[in-house]
Amino acid sequence: MTLFSPLALRDVTLPNRIGVSPMCMYASSDGLVTDFHVAHLGRFALGGAGLVIAEATAVHPHGRISPFDAGLWSDEQIPGWRRIAALVSAAGAVPGVQLGHAGRRAAVREPWRAGAPLDAEDAASGFGPWPLVAPSALAAGLGHTVPAALTTEQISRSVQDWHDAATRAVTAGFRFVELHGAHGYLLHSFLSPVSNRRSDDYGGSAENRLRYPLEVVAAVRAAIGEGIPLSFRVSAVDGAEGGAGIDETVEMARRLADAGVDLIDTSSGGITTDRAVDTRIRRGFSFHADFSRRIRAEVGVPTATVGLVVDPEQASRLITHGDADLVLLGRQLLDDPNWPHHARIALGDDSHDSWDVRFGSALGPRARTLARLASSGESPLSRFGV
Repeated sequence: MTLFSPLALRDVTLPNRIGVSPMCMYASSDGLVTDFHVAHLGRFALGGAGLVIAEATAVHPHGRISPFDAGLWSDEQIPGWRRIAALVSAAGAVPGVQLGHAGRRAAVREPWRAGAPLDAEDAASGFGPWPLVAPSALAAGLGHTVPAALTTEQISRSVQDWHDAATRAVTAGFRFVELHGAHGYLLHSFLSPVSNRRSDDYGGSAENRLRYPLEVVAAVRAAIGEGIPLSFRVSAVDGAEGGAGIDETVEMARRLADAGVDLIDTSSGGITTDRAVDTRIRRGFSFHADFSRRIRAEVGVPTATVGLVVDPEQASRLITHGDADLVLLGRQLLDDPNWPHHARIALGDDSHDSWDVRFGSALGPRARTLARLASSGESPLSRFGV
């Protein structure tokens, strides 16, 4: 098993173990994707990633993080996604989508506007706040709106929203579906004792707090069928006082796998908006690998790891040492969309065969010319006497 060996999940085989982590782009209008998304996601497929997971895509308009999030709550949103899924597939990658509901962390501004809660100024521009929902009426942090606690009837309707969005995802051509169960969003807020203070069948014990996420998993599995792999992103540790830790997450992963989840995508934190809480989770290179390794070893389910993976040898060893089955990159790919191709070269394959032939046929001879010039001592500045 190497970084560039295939990974089979149900009826889908990823051509390598490098995936694009979902990254919100805040570039949608009414949940519709744009030409920006086509270029943004298409370049990762052309860059050699085996799996391209589109950004957190809302299953309900009130589940958007910001007014500019993508969605799959309407059939009108299918054609745009179908174009992207077809492009990613044609480039040789597997098209995936992350379905999400932001819960009590919804209705905020973009990160470059501090991610602050939407207010009257936004409403005057037509982007006003909307009602927030959560397991309990507890705000995500200081200055954030207190959400309404979902009733059992509303929980049932929400499960249907996930089912319907997943159905649209399959119709659009996605062949990998991930559920966002991390970072304080709706699924995670049910899982964590920090945000779930319910006393009914959906709160209290770890088993009860898992009930709603398991209902969502069952509904989505029914929607996507038996052949499409289903991933679940977890916050392996809440990082907050009184929050869930890795022991509870291992048991949760076992239940998720039994319910039809094929991959645990391992992240952490985010249960509150208090960044001081998240700093309890040290952010170093490969900082989720210990979590993904433990879940993989103890549950026997494939895992993905994410978090400051920047170096080809680093990514390769995460796979060969058994830390994860899949390495997901986000900002590193924003910086270098061709990172997977460059990683192949760094790890010893300079054939350029993995590139689209329209690129590889030009870049291969160029690489050989550059190597010849370098061996002769010639540099780009030689003509200037440098």
